[in-house]
Amino acid sequence: MCGIVGYIGQRDAFPIIINGLKRLEYRGYDSAGLALFDQELIYKKTKGKVADLEQLFKSVEDKKGQIGLGHTRWATHGEPNDINAHPHVSNSGNLVIVHNGIIENYEPIKQTLLNRGYQFNSDTDTEVLVNLIEDVMQKEQVGLGKAVQIALNEVVGAYAIVVFNRQKPDEIVMARLGSPLAIGIGKDEYFIASDATPFIEFTKNAMYLEDEQMAIIKKGKEPDIRNIKDDRKIVPYIQELQMSLDQIEKGGYEHFMLKEIYEQPDVIRDTMRGRVLPEQNLIKLSGIDNHLNKFLNADRMIMIGAGTSWHAGLVGEYLFEELARIPVEVEYSSEFRYRNPIIKENDIVIPISQSGETADTLAAIKLAKQKNAFIYAICNVVGSSIPRESDSGTYTHAGPEIGVASTKAFTTQVMVMAMMALKLAKEKGTISMSEYNMYLSELASMPEKIEKTLQTDLYIQQVAHHYKDATNALYLGRGFNFPVALEGALKLKEISYIHAEGYPAAEMKHGPIALIDENMPVFVIATKKGQYEKVISNIQEIKSRKGKIIAIVTEGDEQVKNLADHVIEIPETVEAFTPLLATIPLQLLSYYIAVYRGCNVDQPRNLAKSVTVE
Repeated sequence: MCGIVGYIGQRDAFPIIINGLKRLEYRGYDSAGLALFDQELIYKKTKGKVADLEQLFKSVEDKKGQIGLGHTRWATHGEPNDINAHPHVSNSGNLVIVHNGIIENYEPIKQTLLNRGYQFNSDTDTEVLVNLIEDVMQKEQVGLGKAVQIALNEVVGAYAIVVFNRQKPDEIVMARLGSPLAIGIGKDEYFIASDATPFIEFTKNAMYLEDEQMAIIKKGKEPDIRNIKDDRKIVPYIQELQMSLDQIEKGGYEHFMLKEIYEQPDVIRDTMRGRVLPEQNLIKLSGIDNHLNKFLNADRMIMIGAGTSWHAGLVGEYLFEELARIPVEVEYSSEFRYRNPIIKENDIVIPISQSGETADTLAAIKLAKQKNAFIYAICNVVGSSIPRESDSGTYTHAGPEIGVASTKAFTTQVMVMAMMALKLAKEKGTISMSEYNMYLSELASMPEKIEKTLQTDLYIQQVAHHYKDATNALYLGRGFNFPVALEGALKLKEISYIHAEGYPAAEMKHGPIALIDENMPVFVIATKKGQYEKVISNIQEIKSRKGKIIAIVTEGDEQVKNLADHVIEIPETVEAFTPLLATIPLQLLSYYIAVYRGCNVDQPRNLAKSVTVE
């Protein structure tokens, strides 16, 4: 959710923090704030974007300081306004804090502090936490690090916090439970952030706090890492970042989303590189190879995810059941974790996540581990919490995804599951070798076919302009393309604010058909592979009710062309891999409709990229 940036060292902190906040703005953009210390504390915060915050720091004096904290917020407690924006300062004015997460028991703590004479200006749980820490310092006569540790043992909830004391401005204390924090390690300087993007140009050396860990970092000293519960000292693990600066910049595109749509041929290649080897008739996935018996003897797979990752899981269900003949269930993480699911030792639980930090998915993993299931993660971010909590897994190689509406993460997740399903189908003997070789060859051709699909961009712009003023839309697909219909509808909702719903095409007549009139655009995935004739019938039902039909069809199709108002062609492929192609036009349609409506494509209202709170 919220984005945190901090710095302590020899440089001016302001440009590092403000630029870091711009890179983390995808995590939340309701409000922003920044605090610096140089002889005196300067902090400013505002409702709105980081650009609005930057305008508040006008003078050179405003920007002085070699220690500082910044924050861009996705509101949880308290409406988005100047007062509720972070950083928050304790009653004495000494402690400064930024916080990502939710302190669930903040109300009774707040009441206790009110009874002790504390005052509160905001509606946030964060202001309660910073004053609790100050109260502990005063009562226990301890330093900031110990006070943070004691206070965090009193709170319930999730958090990533960073705190400093203006009376001792040579150290920063940070801690996490459920929300990520990274530390960039330079020469006599430290960079702190929710992820590594704010400091990638300054250092390649980074460490990530684990859950229930805290760190005290001081100029010129090694980080002091402790377990919050028992004060056990932990040896830090420092890793080299593989990210590059150009990956997190727009590269000439108007929006990150458009850049990321166009990166899909390359990231699909990256995801297949060293794994899909047609010349050797081989799919090489070490995560499966090292645990092959687990997969061959699995009774069932349970895929868990949220949003777009859940849709990818639905495609995975079709892939695994069709090719490898393994029963699959797909669950929303948020529902799975709060009921009493039947999980057995021979089940494989597959969490799917772009960020690797999704709170509900992490909680679902922990529940599955308690039942002794094998956890196999599909994730994009190396070193994130979900892979670390899992027994094994496969990384996608989508690279950083900055646009809030996920695009390349979805297709790389589907690609990983296609590779897994095909590999297991060969191992189990559920398809013939000639079928296997055909599928393998087709999989290897996907980047080129996605490139060809992207060539429909100019025509899609024309179609998008035609429907930019729609108020509702339906998306229909059958079989492998039903999840694509759901994903297409989600994209339109997320970034253009047009109400849209995805349905299995045959379900249209069981209710949604009542909505169809001459003003209703209906996006139909009508490729020749699959239940083609049935989809034709569904299109005729729409046409007879004067609905506007936008069809995604196989290249060269004439039958749908005679029925639809607009037709977008994709290259021919096997039915199982059509989601990798059919989703591309729907991404572009959503993008251009949102642009024509004047929406903020990369930062849609009320959303954040990584949902690290419930």
